[in-house]
Amino acid sequence: MDHSSDIINKLSRRGYRLTPQRMMILDAVEAADDHISADEIYSRVCDRYPHLNISTVYRTLELLKELGLVTETDMGDGRVRYHSIKKGHHHHLVCQSCGCVTDLNETVLLPLRDTLHKTYNFKADLAHLAIFGRCGKCQ
Repeated sequence: MDHSSDIINKLSRRGYRLTPQRMMILDAVEAADDHISADEIYSRVCDRYPHLNISTVYRTLELLKELGLVTETDMGDGRVRYHSIKKGHHHHLVCQSCGCVTDLNETVLLPLRDTLHKTYNFKADLAHLAIFGRCGKCQ
């Protein structure tokens, strides 16, 4: 099954259609080189679809997140950013002083995930997260 069919099936099971706006918003997330904010998505999609409004972008992003097609991460800059789940899980160390963002390998978090499950019977969703602190230059 191709990606479009998968999206259509996920939407239709929940009573939604794959509208051109939804597809353009998902395409903008998937085409982004890095994490992308709703405002950035809105700007990119408006170039092709000028009748789009920002509330449609936010509603669509919430739906795509619920369907497991995008992740949402607060990178500490006051804007939530989105990332296509197709691009895999990855995590970030965010310096609260200089704003530097360093990618963190997922394997570093596996012991934490296992400890949370064993000790607290808690299944943590560590699909995408940012950890805040101070980088080596700012310590």
